[in-house]
Amino acid sequence: MKTVLIGAGSDLGEHIDGSKFGPSQLLNDIKSSYKGEIISFIQDDKIIKNRNLSDRRKNEYEINQFNTKIYHTILEQIKKGFFPITIGGDSSVSIASSLASSTRFEDMGMIYISAHADFHTFKSTISGNINGLSCAAITGYECAELRSFHTHNNGIVINPKKTVIVGARNIERLEKDNLRYSGATCFTTEDLLQKGIESVMEEAFKIATDKTNGVHIVYNMDIFDPDFTSGVSIPEVDGITIDNGMKILNELLNRIHVIESFDIVELNPLRDIDRKTEQVALNILANTIQKVEKYKNMEAEEKKY
Repeated sequence: MKTVLIGAGSDLGEHIDGSKFGPSQLLNDIKSSYKGEIISFIQDDKIIKNRNLSDRRKNEYEINQFNTKIYHTILEQIKKGFFPITIGGDSSVSIASSLASSTRFEDMGMIYISAHADFHTFKSTISGNINGLSCAAITGYECAELRSFHTHNNGIVINPKKTVIVGARNIERLEKDNLRYSGATCFTTEDLLQKGIESVMEEAFKIATDKTNGVHIVYNMDIFDPDFTSGVSIPEVDGITIDNGMKILNELLNRIHVIESFDIVELNPLRDIDRKTEQVALNILANTIQKVEKYKNMEAEEKKY
């Protein structure tokens, strides 16, 4: 199995502009060394983006149209035997990528690396940014309108009880209620510091997989402290260092045998200083490609004997 890179250039899920350019930036950086297939989408320039913070359903129709394309493209690549790596865009694109990947198993798990839990619903959201509803939509906690395109496997979603959010540090009160009722698990940035990255990630995988199901990964660039990586649309202070972010990545890739798909989201080149965030995202992408292809090649060789 080889990787396929899917650029999902949309920032319709947030009122800040710029993350739609993240995929093209990273794909341009890696195209000279990457030998696999690249498929890229970017939101239509004709769309007049709604930035009204009082509108709880900002750009809902346009996001669904965009995600429908991403979803069916990933389904097609999965059927061909490819390992999809989706590059966002804001995290609303992960609704499409994760649900497409979930069609491989009836009990798919997910590890969601992010400063935000993204577990709002249309009722609880304050900003109306749909990227803040992503995790709830993916795990079937209300938000059915955001996954109307997901008709395969009878619409079975990623199991909330096998969903683990890692690194969240700004969770609003109503969002905490949603998390609690859903059954999803959340480890905060403080948990990472107190328990240690290795311990948290080991526990995360124990929750997300029982070795009979696969795991989808979402790696949001806002996990880092903005002092180190400024290039995200909605930064949160008191984040982790770049070294710790790479330790999290290593813990993920050391378990590549249970990972079925991978997202890197929320790089915003318009807010990046000296392209530092871009370089970190590129390192994450390059390391993931290398690890996936090495593992899949070894797996293919073993099957010959």
